[in-house]
Amino acid sequence: MKFEDLQGRAAVVTGGGRGLGLSLAEALAGQGVDVALLDVLPDVEATAERLAERFGVRAIGVPTDVTDPEQITAAFDRIDAALGTPRVLLTAAGITLLEAAVDIDPVQWRRLQAINVDGTFFVAQEFARRLLAAQLGGSAILVSSMSAKIINVPQQQTAYNTSKAAVDHLTRSLAVEWAGAGIRVNAIAPGYFLSDMTKQFTESNPELAAEWTSRIPLGRMGDPADLHGLVAFLASDASAYLTAQSIVIDGGYTAL
Repeated sequence: MKFEDLQGRAAVVTGGGRGLGLSLAEALAGQGVDVALLDVLPDVEATAERLAERFGVRAIGVPTDVTDPEQITAAFDRIDAALGTPRVLLTAAGITLLEAAVDIDPVQWRRLQAINVDGTFFVAQEFARRLLAAQLGGSAILVSSMSAKIINVPQQQTAYNTSKAAVDHLTRSLAVEWAGAGIRVNAIAPGYFLSDMTKQFTESNPELAAEWTSRIPLGRMGDPADLHGLVAFLASDASAYLTAQSIVIDGGYTAL
């Protein structure tokens, strides 16, 4: 399905240099959206060039640490100059940690919260500032997780679960605060998806991967492409009356 209103709009995708973030950037580019990829990876600019060539859109890569507000502001300055004011935001930058709560080092805890929570907020904040200044509406799509709503087992991941619960509440808070300005904020909450990061883990832990899959009613883990339709819909004006929601897409896992 094509959402014609997305043609020629600009989007910012954090964590867009690879994996799930890049896949979701491809979903937007496939709708004719010009895309800015923000990532700490040094080859993000080359990745953006390949994206532009493949989809026939404008794309730039901006090396950015989302935990640094000054870098975020500088990145948006570049994006404004190259693509215009972004009307779509997708925050896919994030990390995970499988560790017993009693063993989590304070440095590990703070780093995870800084990337998953602080980074999501700082980028959304800058996104909204630009839209408010330009008197434009927009759509922010924050990447949460089913882990915001359940306690995953058998692995222990308190730090990650906590960060995604924060993203869910951040979604609702920002959506209410910015609704009057025409800025919608929603979250997608994936279940077990075979992103690059997850594939590395499942290949080294096949028994755990089998247990996860056994708990999914649809009988398989998700492919990043399974998120494409939802992301395009949320970015488009087709979802104009949808805001403050965290939409779980998990093959039925959380229904059990």
